[in-house]
Amino acid sequence: MAQVLTGIQKAAILMIALGAENSSQIVKHLGDVEIEQLTLEMSNVGRISPEQRDYVVDEFHQMCIASDYINQGGIEYAREVLERALGETRAFEIISRLSTSLKMRPFDLVRRTDPKQLFSFIQGEHPQTIALIMTHLPVDKAATLLASISPERQADVAKRIATMGRTSPEVLKEIEKVLERKISSLAPTDYTTSGGIQSIVDVLNRTDPGTVKVVMDALEMEDPELAEQIKRQMFVFGDIVMLDDRGIQLVLREVETKDLGLALKGANPEAAQKIMANMSSRAAQMLKDDMEFMGPVRLRDVEDAQQRIVKVIRKLEESGAIVISRGGSDEIIY
Repeated sequence: MAQVLTGIQKAAILMIALGAENSSQIVKHLGDVEIEQLTLEMSNVGRISPEQRDYVVDEFHQMCIASDYINQGGIEYAREVLERALGETRAFEIISRLSTSLKMRPFDLVRRTDPKQLFSFIQGEHPQTIALIMTHLPVDKAATLLASISPERQADVAKRIATMGRTSPEVLKEIEKVLERKISSLAPTDYTTSGGIQSIVDVLNRTDPGTVKVVMDALEMEDPELAEQIKRQMFVFGDIVMLDDRGIQLVLREVETKDLGLALKGANPEAAQKIMANMSSRAAQMLKDDMEFMGPVRLRDVEDAQQRIVKVIRKLEESGAIVISRGGSDEIIY
């Protein structure tokens, strides 16, 4: 191509090529600044030649394929497949561009390791090392890993995640050597931000209630201020009382009746009363009858049902359908 296109120009051309309907789905996932920049560029795009359009769409397609290969087997696997398909030069261009745009994170292979296997490998490591590794794992894996750690170490690791700031590339690389998990030479050389309150909140929200209790009880004794910060951002089943009536009703539409009955078996009276108040008299009575018919139930089954309902609540919150008031001067506005 005669003209060298910038990244934002390519994005604008791609959006135009995809058409209004498909482009609108992409815009939903962009931030305000990105939308503003992209809209401005799209308005400035003149006539797009078929060659330009095909070049941008083809490049985007190849980067999507490369990204999929990376998810399957890591960056080296992607590089090998692309070299065989497109040649060494073209493969290098795609991988370089993709690694820059995705800012390839450390611990690439560790993130694909089964949490149980990972636990057996790192259980003897220092709590700071375990905390650092957990901040680079998907939250579900990190939650599983936290639950696997001995109770006396859980709060220590949780605190280290919550108070962690920046970690230098040298430290990350040294830990990776110990774990025999080397990252690509294309890894960024700037400082990596990891951890923080939201990081440990995400982990605790996805682990079992028993682990949450152990961690929070210990943190409340050791660092009450940090424990309070974490609690303000967490959501457990009992916090359903923080939802208004409309929010409760939206949740009730999404959950299974069996899960609701099980969850209420272990709920505090305030939560149970608020849920029942948002059901019709007939539905509330049927729910009470179902709970009586269940008889004694295992605590684990109750906790699992509560977790499933909490997942529904978090999903509704993320979509903007409901707003959770977490205390202070928070107000719910619809």
